Amino acid sequence: MGWVEAVVLGLVQGLTEFLPISSSAHLRVFGSLFGWDDPGAAFTAITQIGTEAAVLLYFRRDIGRIVVAWLHSLRGGRHGPTDPDARMGWLIIIGSVPIVVLGLLFQDRIETTLRDLRIVATALVLFSLVLFWADRVGRKKRELTELTVGHGLVYGCAQAMALIPGVSRSGGTITAGLFLGYSRSAAARYSFLLAVPAVLGSGFFQAYEALTGDVAGAEVAWGPTVLATVLAFGVGLTVIAWLLRYLDRGSFVPFVVYRVVVGLLVLGLVFGGVLAPV
Repeated sequence: MGWVEAVVLGLVQGLTEFLPISSSAHLRVFGSLFGWDDPGAAFTAITQIGTEAAVLLYFRRDIGRIVVAWLHSLRGGRHGPTDPDARMGWLIIIGSVPIVVLGLLFQDRIETTLRDLRIVATALVLFSLVLFWADRVGRKKRELTELTVGHGLVYGCAQAMALIPGVSRSGGTITAGLFLGYSRSAAARYSFLLAVPAVLGSGFFQAYEALTGDVAGAEVAWGPTVLATVLAFGVGLTVIAWLLRYLDRGSFVPFVVYRVVVGLLVLGLVFGGVLAPV
């Protein structure tokens, strides 16, 4: 991987990670459009550390409060099961279980078969329609104080769908939240918090494999990858702030239209022989 490629993909990662349009799909598609090799699941996972660092910084007060309350709840202190911050800590852990289990079970497929551009483009289109329907029928009344264990698991299963490039981690979890009746901003906020353990875990796991050479194909060009990760952090921080403001009054329709257009365009380029599917 070259430095120019790293700059482009780092900017793409930062711009698309938190929008419901799938960062992994865009990294895969941009690489093909420019004639670059597939950046691979390892590059994607490691650069996501940058965008999750943006989440840690933006929500630092919320996350700090949640971590402290959760640790106190382990000792049975005043932060018991009814404390909202302690509950949120447990719900984030519970919601992270599905993606951890499925990610480990299907790691080989995620890194190979599911990166086929035909699958990526189809996922972009199909799940955009699910997001559109959720945005239309969701009551958008519930806030995060009403989050239950059952809802946390539903969110977690939706997040696990993002193991398929093209689904979108934020798009999947926000869609689940809308179907459950949560407001757009509440669904997005929990989506960002829920992603922290899974994304950081995946990123550091891929980095470990690349450093130790435990898995063939996990090699990483570290200089360009670190640059891409830093760029993803800076851009991602700006996108988080913008999206949360936008969702106070805007809908997901522009993202739905964008996903459909990009998905159909990629399918057309693949079946027209312009882009190789794998």
